[in-house]
Amino acid sequence: MVLQLNSDNFEQEVLKSDLPVMVDFWAQWCGPCRMLTPTIDALAKEYAGKIKVCKLNVDDANDIAAKYQVMSIPTILLFHKGKIVNQTVGAVPKEKLEEVIKPYI
Repeated sequence: MVLQLNSDNFEQEVLKSDLPVMVDFWAQWCGPCRMLTPTIDALAKEYAGKIKVCKLNVDDANDIAAKYQVMSIPTILLFHKGKIVNQTVGAVPKEKLEEVIKPYI
């Protein structure tokens, strides 16, 4: 299951998580973001219990996007123990995202 993030739950769900957290910064109007959605959903299902997979709509939580200097979307940030350990920009293949998360699971 992909968890929807917002300004209210970001700290608890991401920064205080015991699991690594992959956050997809996206927007409804972004074509590449929509193309990436099936990949994000598949990763959430396949790695359930090992990594938390989340989406954050930059239009609804632009304060969080600004804090992490997200300038282009889709941007995927991987957090581990509250810190960013990897950043990927663009609609990348599932295999690329798996390479990024495997060292942390």
